[in-house]
Amino acid sequence: MTRYTLPELGYDYSALEPAISGRIMELHHSKHHQAYVTGANAALDALADARDSGSLSNVNKLQRDLAFNLGGHVNHSIFWTNLTAPNGERAEGELAAALDDAFGSFEKFQAHFTATALGVQGSGWAILAWDTLGQQPIIVQLYDQQGNLPAGIIPLLMLDVWEHAYYLDYQNVRASYVTAFWSIIDWANVTRRFERARDTTAGLITF
Repeated sequence: MTRYTLPELGYDYSALEPAISGRIMELHHSKHHQAYVTGANAALDALADARDSGSLSNVNKLQRDLAFNLGGHVNHSIFWTNLTAPNGERAEGELAAALDDAFGSFEKFQAHFTATALGVQGSGWAILAWDTLGQQPIIVQLYDQQGNLPAGIIPLLMLDVWEHAYYLDYQNVRASYVTAFWSIIDWANVTRRFERARDTTAGLITF
């Protein structure tokens, strides 16, 4: 059976300062993300044991455990790659054109995404995703690690707004954290994700 593992970061824990401190990154990656990896593996093991024993009365709980922990693992694995050292970059080329078409302008996209991140009730994520049915970028909220997502979307840019992502640096002022996020986006990574999603999913969902 496949075992999930914690991915290495492509940069040092301190590389995102001052937007995100090295201490936050170390805790977030080595403790919080690792906990999701451990939980996903434990859920898979428990489901395998349940199948082997024929005792599936607890399957609903185990499936929820798997969804939550695997969601946390996948979400963070994408999130880390979306980030880079502070820079003044923004979307360019075909990605910028797609954002203009979908949202009216980059500034309107940015405002929409920011409002979505600030509006998450409790813990969750703001996500720029590719809609494989509509063939366009959309913005969605994700509750916790796995709730409220429509099927058929591919994440392009993710922002973790769980308090563990920012509380040591920004306390309860999520807005300051979201503002800082815009300075550390790796738009080259988002563009690669956009190109792969767009080029490989045309016509994927049909009725």
